[in-house]
Amino acid sequence: MIYFNKPHLTGNEYAYIADAVSSKKISGNGKYTQLCHQYFEEHYQFNKCLLTTSCTDALEMAAILINIQPGDEVIMPSYTFVSTANAFVLRGAKIVFADSMAINPNIDATSLESLITSKTKAIVPVHYAGIACDMDTIMALANKYNLFVIEDAAQAIDSFHIDSNGVKKPLGSIGHLAAFSFHETKNIISGEGGMLVVNDTQFAARAEIIWEKGTNRSAFFRGEVDKYGWVDVGSSFLPSEIVAAFLYAQLEQLDIIQAKRRLLWESYYAGLKSAEENGVIKLPTIPSYATNNAHMFYIVFDNLEKRTKMIEHLKNESINTVFHYLSLHKSPYYFNKHDGRVLPQTDHYSDSLLRLPMYFDLEVPDIMKVSKKINEFS
Repeated sequence: MIYFNKPHLTGNEYAYIADAVSSKKISGNGKYTQLCHQYFEEHYQFNKCLLTTSCTDALEMAAILINIQPGDEVIMPSYTFVSTANAFVLRGAKIVFADSMAINPNIDATSLESLITSKTKAIVPVHYAGIACDMDTIMALANKYNLFVIEDAAQAIDSFHIDSNGVKKPLGSIGHLAAFSFHETKNIISGEGGMLVVNDTQFAARAEIIWEKGTNRSAFFRGEVDKYGWVDVGSSFLPSEIVAAFLYAQLEQLDIIQAKRRLLWESYYAGLKSAEENGVIKLPTIPSYATNNAHMFYIVFDNLEKRTKMIEHLKNESINTVFHYLSLHKSPYYFNKHDGRVLPQTDHYSDSLLRLPMYFDLEVPDIMKVSKKINEFS
């Protein structure tokens, strides 16, 4: 059996968890939380990082930080996970869904200006498969219309955007805020888990308060105030030290994990090139302004019927594959709230995109087997 995903352990997870437990400090924001924050802030030059229990939590914090109010409009792709939208719907926002690009599932930045109204407050680009959205265009629009940009970088650790001047910036460092995921299907994992990145310094102090249930507890422990209390809205967003300890063990092996994943990705691409040349599938397209963090490998078919047949074919060969998002603008919850625009590329990816097995413990012969079975079927 070739599974779709299998969590990878680097070897130090158990030792660091035991160390956290023996320290008698496992409730969060302790040694391993600080080590993780330090890693990201130094390695990627993020302004301020706050671990969260999930990427969903990080997005919800972002919605609170930019003060989303009922009636505000937030533009985002329809081809994304429900958490991207839920975070803003919970604050009363109206979601304005944008279509994907023809070349890949990322938001079509050229379509965004026509969606901006006087009620628009934010744009939420989702870096699908860890591939950068067109951030030059998105940030230019944000500056022109005084909008916030919140990067949904759930899949985008260790991936970069190259701007029009050739400057390479980590995804998650470009917008005002960003959210990452460490779910077990991601490159770096902690089972569940996420992180809010605060790039705009105006949000830094308040983010910490929201993170600590609306209190200035962190400032108190740093000796900045003589007592702490309830000073703002907030919730229990920070994870335990056990989660942070697991995550830190992963971060220590980031370069090794990434090198292996890129090898597997390139092996898929080489093994399936002939299937693309024969018109059976389309392979991922990476724009010139993006790098590849090998988060996933997907293929795209012409239609739903062909994808369904391929899923069954691979399942019969003991190869597990999955399709991905269903169009949020057509979801039972939001269908009657959507403005009726047709989003053809979103619907195409919902019907035709297939994710192949991708995880650290796969080997190149496994990739070659999957590729062979796909080529045989074609």
